[in-house]
Amino acid sequence: MLKSHSLNRNLLVLHATVMIWGFTGILGNLISISATHLVWYRVLIAFITLLIYFRATKTPFTVTKNAFFKLIFTGAIVGAHWIFFFQSIKSSNVSVALVCLSSVTLFTAILEPIFSKKKISKLEIFTGLMIITGITLIFKFETRYAVGISFGLLCAFCASLFSIINSKQVQNRPAPVISFYEMAGAWVWISLYLALTGGFNSSMKLPLSDIIYLLILGTICTSLAYVAGVSVMKELSAFRVALITNLEPVYGIILAFIFFGKREHMTAGFYAGSLIILSSIFLYPYIRTKIEKRRMSKQMLPG
Repeated sequence: MLKSHSLNRNLLVLHATVMIWGFTGILGNLISISATHLVWYRVLIAFITLLIYFRATKTPFTVTKNAFFKLIFTGAIVGAHWIFFFQSIKSSNVSVALVCLSSVTLFTAILEPIFSKKKISKLEIFTGLMIITGITLIFKFETRYAVGISFGLLCAFCASLFSIINSKQVQNRPAPVISFYEMAGAWVWISLYLALTGGFNSSMKLPLSDIIYLLILGTICTSLAYVAGVSVMKELSAFRVALITNLEPVYGIILAFIFFGKREHMTAGFYAGSLIILSSIFLYPYIRTKIEKRRMSKQMLPG
């Protein structure tokens, strides 16, 4: 009974976390400053919040010099990912950005075998082709959002890249520690970029509404959601976590309709392409699990 209650609680926490991640697109649309300045403030607030969390819970967060530099450099990819994401929103809308972000599965299917020197599976090739079909359909019917779609795909590429890197890092250290150093790294690299391009200027001044939105984005949508998302992994299977995480664009698009209404209405081609992409993403882990179970059953059969 207690185990069932704990499972339900963790499922509720995970769904709430994924919905919060979906809400980041809403905030990105509401915040008036540029995507680069937005991410600079976001990562600054996020890593300061995580530092306070570590101090308050007396959680050790030191890492080796080698790990420190790896995480700081990975932070550059994380920062680029978020800049491309918010630039995609500002160049199109929340729905376009979130659907394009879903193509992270496609890039992971291509990049992971290269990094891990593994053979690409037939299922991954098929899933990739389905996602490419969906993206092509969206490009065909939403030419006015070509720039936003391009930024969304770049965002997904970066997300795939740092996810593959982090899948190795998480074997040796807690996810919140990885997040802390990567966000600190993102802030350092973006600060360097702004310093070299004269980005530290009057356009960084924040109206009160932006300050409120950024505080929500940096604390609740980044630090708190990240810690909550990691905590549920102790009891939920990786398959279930992956499946529920795929709901982020669905939650985000629903929230975008609630907040922005007609501004989020798209062509039938967009929804057809989105349906192909999201169906592929949802079916991929389900079919993969079925194949793995069938393979294991065959191996267990007497020779």
